Amino acid sequence: MLATLVVLAIAVVWSYWPALVDMVRAWNSNPDYSHGYLVLPIAVYFLWARRNAIASEVIAPSWAGIALLGGIVAIRYFSAKYYLGPVDSWTFPLSIAGIVLAIGGWRCLRWSLPSIAFLYFMIPIPYSAETWLSVPLQAVATKLATESLLLLGQPAIAEGNVIWIEDHPLMVAEACSGLRILVGISALAFAFVLFSSWSWWQKAMVLVATVPVALAANAARIVVTGLLHRLVSGEVAKQFSHDMAGLVMIPFAALLFFGLLVYVEALFPRVQTISPSAVVRSSGSDR
Repeated sequence: MLATLVVLAIAVVWSYWPALVDMVRAWNSNPDYSHGYLVLPIAVYFLWARRNAIASEVIAPSWAGIALLGGIVAIRYFSAKYYLGPVDSWTFPLSIAGIVLAIGGWRCLRWSLPSIAFLYFMIPIPYSAETWLSVPLQAVATKLATESLLLLGQPAIAEGNVIWIEDHPLMVAEACSGLRILVGISALAFAFVLFSSWSWWQKAMVLVATVPVALAANAARIVVTGLLHRLVSGEVAKQFSHDMAGLVMIPFAALLFFGLLVYVEALFPRVQTISPSAVVRSSGSDR
C-alpha cells in the first residue's frame, strides 16, 4: 500500500508540475502569497497532530477514489482545451483527496480532510477574481487609510484611489486592496479554529472577524507606507510596501486576533458553578 501511495503521489506531482511551478513563482514574486511556503508543512503537521484520531484497521481502499480521480482527469482535460489555467490548479487538492480515498477509504478521507482543505491556501487567487473583488476593497482600504492618517495628524485627502498627503500622492492599487492578505489571514483563522481548545463561540468570532481584521491590517500597511513616504523617503516606502509588508501583516493580524479574543474573554469571564451538595460535603469534611 505504501508503494502504491508513493507512486501515485509522484504521478500527481509530475502531472501538476507546471501548475506547481506557477504557484512557487507567485510566492516568490508577491509578498502577499509568501505564506504559500508554509502551507504544506502546516498541513502535514495537521495530520501528525490528529494521528490518534485514525486507526490502521479502518483503512480500506475504495473504488470511489478511482472514480473521483477519473472525474478530475476529465475536468483537467477540458480546462486545458479551453485554456482555463486556474481550474487546473484548483483541482490539485481534489487529486490528493482522490488518492487518499482510493487507498484509505472514507474514514481516512474524513481524517485527512482538514489538511487537504488547507492546501487551497497555497493556490493564488485567479486574476479575474482579483479584478472583480479588488474594486470595492480598494475603496474601503482608501477610506480607512485616509481616516487613520487624519487621526494621526497627517494632512491626507482621498481622490478616487489616490491618497494625497500634502503634495505626495499615494496610489492604492489593486495589489493594495487587501484581497491577497485576506487569504493568509483566512489560513491563520482556519488553523486556529482547528486546533484551539477555546469554546465554539470564540472560534466563531475568529471566523466572523477574518474580514475586518484583513481590512484593518491592509489599512495599517497603507498608513505605514504613507508615513514612510512623507517622513523618510519614497524609496523606503516602496521597499516596505513591496518587500516587507506582506510578511509583517500576517503577524500583525495574529496580534489583532489575540487582542480581540482577550477582550471578549474579559467581557464574558468564566464562572465556575458549585452545586449545593458539593458545598454540604465540603463543609462536612471540614468538621
